[in-house]
Amino acid sequence: MNYIDLFAGAGGLSEGFIRAGFNPIAHVEMDEAACLTLKTRIAYHYLKSTNKKDFYIDYLKGSISRKQLYDLIPAELMESVINLPIGSENNPKIHKIIDKLLSKKKVDLIIGGPPCQAYSLVGRARSKDGMKGDSRNYLYVQYAKYLEKYSPKLFVFENVLGLKSAGKGIYLENMKKLFLKKGYIFKLFTISANDFGVLQNRKRIIIIGWKKGLKISIPDLEKIKIATGHKIEHLFGDLPSVIAGSGKDKFQNYSGPTNDYLKSSCIRNGIDVLTQHVARPHTIQDKKIYKIAVQKWQNNQQRLDYNDLPENLKTHSNRSSFIDRFKVVAQDLEYSQTVVAHIAKDGHYYIHPDINQNRSITVREAARLQSFPDDYYFEGVKEGSNRTAAFKQIGNAVPPLMGEKIADTIKNLI
Repeated sequence: MNYIDLFAGAGGLSEGFIRAGFNPIAHVEMDEAACLTLKTRIAYHYLKSTNKKDFYIDYLKGSISRKQLYDLIPAELMESVINLPIGSENNPKIHKIIDKLLSKKKVDLIIGGPPCQAYSLVGRARSKDGMKGDSRNYLYVQYAKYLEKYSPKLFVFENVLGLKSAGKGIYLENMKKLFLKKGYIFKLFTISANDFGVLQNRKRIIIIGWKKGLKISIPDLEKIKIATGHKIEHLFGDLPSVIAGSGKDKFQNYSGPTNDYLKSSCIRNGIDVLTQHVARPHTIQDKKIYKIAVQKWQNNQQRLDYNDLPENLKTHSNRSSFIDRFKVVAQDLEYSQTVVAHIAKDGHYYIHPDINQNRSITVREAARLQSFPDDYYFEGVKEGSNRTAAFKQIGNAVPPLMGEKIADTIKNLI
């Protein structure tokens, strides 16, 4: 079951498909830091499969460098991560690399989704022309070209809910017509990550397409409802306390034992080496606001309205929109608010529920909200300097746990 991952990001969707037994031929991604993350994850899977996992553990502990880790991996695997933007200019180069990697194998599946900023409601609201002139509106055309070239049996296309309403639905309608022209029928599902066992309210669309003529029955993804019975406190409870501006990249010990959710979701999967539990620094003013937000939730289960802050703590002139810009990741709820890429710029929307720690969530906590395993290391271009890059990759990712459930549902179709 061979697949190509287009617009791969940090590999969240791909991680789910690998767990379900699929074989990645290539990952195509334009962001350099995300490509390094993909290579590091490839190193993990290769070393695990060859009973050399201790070398990966050495990397997580900081005993060996990134270069030393990569030198242990066959060059062909490293070359399967293609750091190029998908488009007419680069497609011939990308095809040449993929064709070499395929050798005589066939592509059974293409997965991935173009960057969502052009379709997102927030992105359109912030744009002067509602993203009408944004070239990312038309990346689905590139996706269709890869369907035409590699002729997979099926494809899985992930994106934001805004795709349904962008351009008053014209992009989605044109996509449907184009894919049909290339020989594919598709079905669209509106799903939420918390229905797939992820402790996060993350609504997305998943389009599953298949070749015309294939007699298959696509399972209804919207009927999947996995109740975990767990809360955010079960996601954060074993992590050591850190204050704003502190924490370790490599590595810390856990402060408590694992639990049923962490084990069943593969977040803690046997490699007890905690990395990237690093919190960003905050101003005195931000920390005062964070305390107020946590107290309001703890005392009355109320969210902080920006307009209710003391005047000396209000610095934003916009008092009518984004009034919930400061929000606690409440430990007594079954899932958190959506983790988005803006977390790379500030953590105000992701305040840790422990008032004593008085900070926004760490890289590792954000990764856990997305269901990434703790041994998933998010790289930066410069080794050891990656907090912002990691947050961006995590916010843009597909939760691996959701990816795995989707992969499981279509595995038998192939």
